[in-house]
Parts: sequence; C-alpha cells; structure tokens
Amino acid sequence: MLAALLFASSVALAHDDGHGKPVFDASKAEQKEFGIAGDPTKVHRTIKLVMNDDMRFTPTRIKVKEGETVKLVVKNKGKIMHEVVLGTTASLQQHAATMRKFPDMAHTAPYMAHVKPGGIQEIVWTFNRPGHFDFACLLPGHFEAGMAGKIEVGEKNRRNYFN
Repeated sequence: MLAALLFASSVALAHDDGHGKPVFDASKAEQKEFGIAGDPTKVHRTIKLVMNDDMRFTPTRIKVKEGETVKLVVKNKGKIMHEVVLGTTASLQQHAATMRKFPDMAHTAPYMAHVKPGGIQEIVWTFNRPGHFDFACLLPGHFEAGMAGKIEVGEKNRRNYFN
C-alpha cells in the first residue's frame, strides 16, 4: 500500500511548457509535514547537494528559514545510482523498509530525485513549516550505510506587536 501511495503522490508539475520543461501547478502541490513543492520561478536560494559511492552526502546538514523556497541541485559523483528523498525520520524509515521489499519500485514525487551516475537532478521545495527534517538515499543498503542528512528549518522572524 505504501508503494502505491508513494507512486501516486501528488506531483506539482504539469506535463511541460512545449519546450520539454515541466510547468509548476500549485493546485497539485500536496502539503507534507516537512513542506510543499516549490514554484521554480520563486526560488530564494540554490543549494548544491553531492552524492558519492562512499554513501555520503555533501553537505550533510542544511539550514533554511521557514517559508524559504530552495532549489536543491543534486549531483551524483558516483558510479552507481543514488537518490535523495526529503522527509521526516519516520517517513524515510518507512519508505526505506518498503524499498527493501520492492527494490525496483517505480515512484516519483516532488520531494525526491533519482540521479544516474554522473547526472544532475533538481528538487524545488518550500520549507513552510519549522522543525528538524531529514534527507536520505533510500535505495536498498544505502540508507543503512548512513547515506542521510539533516535539514533544520528555523522559524520566521516574528514581530512582537506588544512591545
């Protein structure tokens, strides 16, 4: 069932713009505990995320502000397939368990990128909820080998109107 949910996750990108580029459709964006698909035309910052066959990400920690839309440019410098999936600790552990049962499971969502060796993919994500979240490669064996990182989303600066 989780496999079907992962595959059927709302994708916030429409077909394409006639030039092969996906078009963002906010009406299809699904709010997650860790944020929502971001509009590529409203990116605040680009962060490079590198994956290697040593089963590590560089950087391993990312800090963003609540409300910030970030473009993650994910590069696979390894010789084998890797992926990055954003989520909570619990959702990533559950997804990793499903991937161990169904290693060839086809799934796609705006919070994940599958990157071939030498390839580059992008994730545009709006971190609209404060908290501590995670990212990981959930291909069988990769997560278990430590291929994971942390995302810290700091709260927006709030004005105190009582002072």
